[in-house]
Amino acid sequence: MIERFLSSYSNRFVSRYLILAIDGGIVVISFVIACILRFNLKVSDVNWALYKYYLLTLFISRLLCFIYFRSYSGIVRHTSVEDTSLIFKAITLSSFLTIVTSSLLTYTTDNYLFYIPISILIIEYFISLFLMVASRFLVKDIYKTLIANAPGEKVDVLIYGAGALGILTKNTLLRNRYKKYNIIGFIDDNASLNFKTVEGVQVYPESEAIHRFIKDRTDTNLEVVLAIQHIKPHRKNEIIENFLKQDVVVKVVSSVYEKITDQQLKSSEIRPIRIEDLLEREPIQIDNQNINLLLAGKIAIVTGAAGSIGSEIARQLVRFRPKTLLLLDQSESGLYDLENELKQRFRQYLGESTEIVVQVADITDEIRMRYIFENYRPQFIFHAAAYKHVPLMEEHPYEAVKVNVFGSKIVADLAVEMGVTKFVMISTDKAVNPTNVMGATKRLAEMYVQSLNNRFHSTRFITTRFGNVLGSNGSVVPLFQKQIQAGGPLTVTHPDVIRYFMTISEACQLVLEAGSMGKGGEIFVFDMGEPVKIADLAQKMIKLSGLRLGKDIEIQYTGLRPGEKLYEELLSDKEHTLPTYHPKIQIAQVDTQAFLEIANSLIELKRILKKGDKALLVNNLKIIVPEFISNNSIYETLDDLELK
Repeated sequence: MIERFLSSYSNRFVSRYLILAIDGGIVVISFVIACILRFNLKVSDVNWALYKYYLLTLFISRLLCFIYFRSYSGIVRHTSVEDTSLIFKAITLSSFLTIVTSSLLTYTTDNYLFYIPISILIIEYFISLFLMVASRFLVKDIYKTLIANAPGEKVDVLIYGAGALGILTKNTLLRNRYKKYNIIGFIDDNASLNFKTVEGVQVYPESEAIHRFIKDRTDTNLEVVLAIQHIKPHRKNEIIENFLKQDVVVKVVSSVYEKITDQQLKSSEIRPIRIEDLLEREPIQIDNQNINLLLAGKIAIVTGAAGSIGSEIARQLVRFRPKTLLLLDQSESGLYDLENELKQRFRQYLGESTEIVVQVADITDEIRMRYIFENYRPQFIFHAAAYKHVPLMEEHPYEAVKVNVFGSKIVADLAVEMGVTKFVMISTDKAVNPTNVMGATKRLAEMYVQSLNNRFHSTRFITTRFGNVLGSNGSVVPLFQKQIQAGGPLTVTHPDVIRYFMTISEACQLVLEAGSMGKGGEIFVFDMGEPVKIADLAQKMIKLSGLRLGKDIEIQYTGLRPGEKLYEELLSDKEHTLPTYHPKIQIAQVDTQAFLEIANSLIELKRILKKGDKALLVNNLKIIVPEFISNNSIYETLDDLELK
């Protein structure tokens, strides 16, 4: 019966006008009680014929203040301190206005018929305040009792953080209509709060909470919600690790800074920990105001727009209102999906201010690319088109050279010819001391655009170089997620392999910031924090999925793949860095080759490319990029034989 009642009414709310009417009724009842108490319970002594006008005056004053403060607009079963504060303000102000009005009328007319006894108003004030607040909390308590006694699965919750965000989180969880949460305690590092109560919930230090609620716990219906507004990444990781070791589900409150001011939080914003929450550094935030000045009203093109990086660049570019945004890729399905997404999500930016143009094209097709450049005359190019999978490119060096080197060359040459203002190339940390074909081709593309920048000054060529992107197509995180869903095992190449990571959003912010700050010829790198051991990443993802390593799922080591190395670098030994105005972004100082030297090398490389001989092609690549030393690859023999 209780369950039917809750399911029927959990989505319904009492009309605010009914609450206003009830509040009005409380005013009438309170006034009558106040009059009776004023005359020592002798009802016959009350001059009701006169006092009904006093009541009318008070009622109108109360009603106006209720409407002004909207004290009736809250959901009664979720009454909070804020709701009580509104009631207090409305009743206090209306009582004050009634006293002032009554006194002024009496003083100016010398007619005591307008004088409402202050004693009655004071008694009525306290009765009204008590009844309105008590009635709301009574309804709230009844509802909580019904929820607590209703059948079904309940979830015990410990909220880490007893501050404003923790209180907001508690109230949000209790308002959840689809899941029954029982707040069993707060956890806080502030020793002065230990074993005190906040809104009726006791606060514990972390060690005490683990001992009392988590150790030797048999059921698994326990969650910890991290609700701290300002917390350092290493401390957040430490807290999460402590509870993951106890096999406890950990969640975090997202978008906290905006929500505190609104005193509102949606249940969906209390979400499970994501792997990007565990990055060992502060999230990179970049001020993109300069980009708006640079791109507004201009024509920009994104190559590789259907990919993970290209599509996110497009999403961020739309906000800066370019006149035309060209999305170029070979994948017609990916472009179709991206176009629909942009038109759906960013309607306010499109239309008169921004036009989205989709171009299905291959960057290695010079005729097609020339047609696009001549017809649209882009002013900014964000070059994200590339082959990036290391093992596949090790098997297919022809495609890697064709796309990553000569595709980039075609786009870069057209940029110079058409007078493009800026060309921003997306590179990779694998271009540093490359040990595989993919990294070597990206390094050669870097070398070519830098030589163009030194030769032709009409177009500024800028390179951004960063590590692995969380969640991008083909990256390790989506792979682990699929393997977890399939029941495992999770495949890791080597126990000691480490990588730098960033989020897609961060990577694209770097690309856009480079476009605004770059003067031409720079290779931008930035502080990515500490590298992450892939084996540790796999273990964390298993725990975040609520599974147990070795019991529910296994990790299997498969050995390094062709061309792969244990660790990636952002700078080679020969490179140094210069600071920029952003503390997280640096400029790599690299040796650049003359344009004619690189151009002649590419002529020879193209001649060899046409032969289709893998070994000959890779060997020539090693000649042009001398730091390219193969690792765990069939091409190691080329280094041993010193064919160069």
